[in-house]
Amino acid sequence: MEESDSYRVMLEVFEGPMDLLLHLIKKNEIDIYDIPIALITQQYIEYIEMMKALNLDVAGEFLVLASELMHIKSRMLLPKPEIEEEEEGPDPRDELVRRLIEYQKFKEAAESLRDRDLLGRDVFVRGATARDWIEIPGESLAQVSLFQLVEAFQKVLEKAEPDEVQILVDRISVRERILELMDKLKGTDSVTFEELFEGKTARRELIVTFLAILEMVRLSVMKVHQPELAGRIRLFLIADLEDRAGDDFINDDYV
Repeated sequence: MEESDSYRVMLEVFEGPMDLLLHLIKKNEIDIYDIPIALITQQYIEYIEMMKALNLDVAGEFLVLASELMHIKSRMLLPKPEIEEEEEGPDPRDELVRRLIEYQKFKEAAESLRDRDLLGRDVFVRGATARDWIEIPGESLAQVSLFQLVEAFQKVLEKAEPDEVQILVDRISVRERILELMDKLKGTDSVTFEELFEGKTARRELIVTFLAILEMVRLSVMKVHQPELAGRIRLFLIADLEDRAGDDFINDDYV
């Protein structure tokens, strides 16, 4: 199947460009009020290229923000005009910082409301199961972002073998890999992220598996968590595919 016809993950289903910026700021332990724009712009663009390579459909909003970062970077590289007054002009980053802080506040408020929502904690809605709210005794778990998953997958890819030049006759679809992962996860509370890639060394196989994981998260079949103080990412099966997928299940496309 041609590249244009292959299955692609719609990125906006998961997280947006502001989420990526906040992730990079947190990852680099940066003061949000003093963003090193050259570093963040470089890493942001590298992420976009990496996500495109993984068949993640990068929405226009990501590219717009990339342009904004490039514009801010170019403004900060310009020589500052000599001003008689002691006061300097506005920082080109000010508007971006304002938007980031505002977005962060709304995001934290939404997460707080979600955590306080009693529906589903003590009362299970029709069609749901107790596995939706699974807890691991003795472990403090944090939800994993899309960008953390991409980073973890990049480490898996580093160990991959180059794909063979010849045409692969029996290519595995994302749908088929989802069904395989469902079988692997049934009967166990959780598995590590790396375990789902065991026995697969070709890049094509690894990418199909990664796309299958993202699709299962989108369908609310799987949850992904990690101990708050780093540690291995763990994946939990929280529902049967037929309970959640319905008509929304992906087509039988190949990667």
